[in-house]
Amino acid sequence: MRVKGSPWLLYTLGIGTGETRECKHWNIMALFRGEKICTIIAERTAKAARSRTQEALKQTRLVELRLDYFTGRREVLGFLQWLRTKFGSGKQAIFIATCRSRKAGGRFAGSVAEQLALLHLAVDCGCQWVDVEIETASAVRRGALRHWMAPAQWIVSWHDFREDLGARKRYLAVAYAALKRQGADVRKIAVQVGGLREAVRLLGLARKDRGNIVIPMGDVAAPARILALRKGGALAYASTGGATAAGQYSLAEMCDLYRATEITRKTRIYGVIGNPIAHSLSPQLHNAGFRARGGDAVLFPFLVNDLRDFCASVEPLGIAGFAVTLPHKERILRHLDDCEPLADAIGAVNTVAVDRNGKLTGYNTDYIGVLRALGRKMRLRGSRILILGAGGAARATAFALSRAGSAVVICGRRPERAKLLARAVGGEAIPRDALRHELFDAIVNATPVGMIPHAAVSPLRSSELNCRLILDLVYRPPSTRLLEIAAKRGFIAISGMEVFLEQGIAQWEIWMGRRAPRAAMHKALRTALPTSRRAEW
Repeated sequence: MRVKGSPWLLYTLGIGTGETRECKHWNIMALFRGEKICTIIAERTAKAARSRTQEALKQTRLVELRLDYFTGRREVLGFLQWLRTKFGSGKQAIFIATCRSRKAGGRFAGSVAEQLALLHLAVDCGCQWVDVEIETASAVRRGALRHWMAPAQWIVSWHDFREDLGARKRYLAVAYAALKRQGADVRKIAVQVGGLREAVRLLGLARKDRGNIVIPMGDVAAPARILALRKGGALAYASTGGATAAGQYSLAEMCDLYRATEITRKTRIYGVIGNPIAHSLSPQLHNAGFRARGGDAVLFPFLVNDLRDFCASVEPLGIAGFAVTLPHKERILRHLDDCEPLADAIGAVNTVAVDRNGKLTGYNTDYIGVLRALGRKMRLRGSRILILGAGGAARATAFALSRAGSAVVICGRRPERAKLLARAVGGEAIPRDALRHELFDAIVNATPVGMIPHAAVSPLRSSELNCRLILDLVYRPPSTRLLEIAAKRGFIAISGMEVFLEQGIAQWEIWMGRRAPRAAMHKALRTALPTSRRAEW
């Protein structure tokens, strides 16, 4: 938004430059009145901003207004006039006015004088705080900002969207010193990080002073945005509508799923690691379990590219355990201190517990999910079961069924790997072109074929389904193309959601040492994904 001139900023709403109001409701001893979550309103029109603001105030009383997002002065003036009329007393909510310049990663194209005039107008319309980036603050004589923005308090912020923080020696110390020199009430530093270890370094600033806001930016550091509160950070930011920075959670996720306002230093932190990880339902599953049992614990999804980076961050982040999904189920073994015998034999781990000394012990609960899901529908001992695939999920399934007394048959894309797995469990391996001539009691798809975003694809054709029961370990979507084909032919079709639920319950019990609330966890999954009419779970 380009703003020309400045008199309209001060007088359009009939506000004079000498008019001030004493701010009685802000207390330095309770930053932001104890609010921990600030939601960001970044809209192009006054109408959309009004709607978002009213929606956001149902969950938090603290709102940041991104004035640089408005398309022009008519829209920003219309919104500020509404704000002054509805919230001018400052009792109902706390508003932070922000007008980020393009130099600091925002959209405002005007001069420093125009930027500050717009923020001053926002203060006269009821904003109790302003956020001024270091680039603008450094262009103004020290002490002038506090006088100009009175009676509001102010935040000085540093935003750096470059990656590879580790390569910038003494970077954080220099940045923090520059922020301190400004003499603001609160200092905010938001930095793009390439890994969790860099995020941990950044979170160290949360302990320095009570008035620090620390924001690790980037998808790999998303959980660290909330964990900054646990380290002593003043605020965490959430989006309404759309994220304004990488790794930013929505307000609903922040408040409802991760219960950010309830996290303390005593809260037990768990995770699920993988790449990709956004599709995972582990947060819904496990957090529902924690809530049902009244446990002070929360689970976050961690996007992990580098296992060494994650494992090095487990202790400093206080992670007490984590689930493991693709592609790390086999790779995690080399980073563990101990492993249960069956998981070691399978060669894949999907659950890790961390003890008080930081020791990492691996388990595999995938096989428990398979046994429970299939065992409810058929007799396993003596049954001939085909497993499609030869990766980590297939290995867990093969070992589980072999120990249950089933005759295991492996069919994999890589024949040599299929033969090795079949040999390990005392089964047999067959080629794909032999399937239409073979009979099985059940078929288990242990490949990712059919997973979103390729939900229209089936790993097997209808002519290759010579059985009476199909289990698809894919659970996104809950009713895959393979299961739809099976249902049309009258077979029993079991969704991977059933396996996912059972293996998750086993994980939860390993971590917590007590019986899991199965009904609550089942309900959470049904709420997250619609119940399929064609697949049982």
